[in-house]
Amino acid sequence: MRILLHRADGKTEPWLKDFSKYLPEAEFEIWHAGEKSQPCDYAVVWSPPEAMLPELAQVKAIFNTGAGVDALLRYGEAIPREIPIIRLGDAGMGLQMAEYVTHAVLRYFRRFDDYERQARAGVWATLPPYNREDFAIGVLGLGALGKRVIEALAPFGFPLRGWSRTDKRMDGVQCYHGDDGLDTFLRGSRVLVCMLPLTPHTNNLIDRTNLGKLPAGAYVINVARGAHIAEPELLAMIKSGHIAAATLDVFRNEPLPAQHPFWQEPRITITPHISALTLRRESVQQIADKIRQFESGQPVADIVDRNLGY
Repeated sequence: MRILLHRADGKTEPWLKDFSKYLPEAEFEIWHAGEKSQPCDYAVVWSPPEAMLPELAQVKAIFNTGAGVDALLRYGEAIPREIPIIRLGDAGMGLQMAEYVTHAVLRYFRRFDDYERQARAGVWATLPPYNREDFAIGVLGLGALGKRVIEALAPFGFPLRGWSRTDKRMDGVQCYHGDDGLDTFLRGSRVLVCMLPLTPHTNNLIDRTNLGKLPAGAYVINVARGAHIAEPELLAMIKSGHIAAATLDVFRNEPLPAQHPFWQEPRITITPHISALTLRRESVQQIADKIRQFESGQPVADIVDRNLGY
């Protein structure tokens, strides 16, 4: 078994070391621009460049070292449809996202962001608390990661709402689906948490129109993809006061350019795409298991539906 490995960050050695433990029967080849690779059975990649497409078009399956596959799907039919693209399942990302989102929600609910501003100004004053029943959390996307976030928030007693493309049910959660359900979902969500995959349908979904449907003083948390948000329109809605604040971990251009106006807006909290870091050991073990399942003809989880985009 021969596997082609590529990492956009170039840090392949730690991955090779872990694969030697969990998949010792495999030989690995590191992809290098300008060098023709030997034929491989599988590819394990993160954000591969266009120059890699000829090799990707010849393997039996492509394993993506992350949950989001938009960097692969952008190539369309250049990757033949008969070649499965297999994404990571949870692999430790769900817990990290649950921690991140819970921290952001509680920071806003307990008004710690306002207290931080007061402290910097030398102000000692108690602020009126928010009513829990008026602080509904709306999660866009009810996949494995979205469900994990909702489960983490459940013990705090917030009203919980979820939206998905198709009809889904979760105990204790008001669920909405499709275009018809989106409007009602947004109008009742005091905090909007984006957990969606990036598809043509969800690109720029969080625009001025949909932000305007949120209650006045709403909050936005994005841990999915930067392209879900129309960035200038979010900034305008924050400056107008309709959106109270936003916590953003992902951006349309990363790293976020130094001149980007988000840096100058104190009501926007910026983190550098760290809400769910890829845990290498867990990811390698999962990919190794899936490759063995694929080799033996067993069903493999997390095969991407290209028509849906995830």
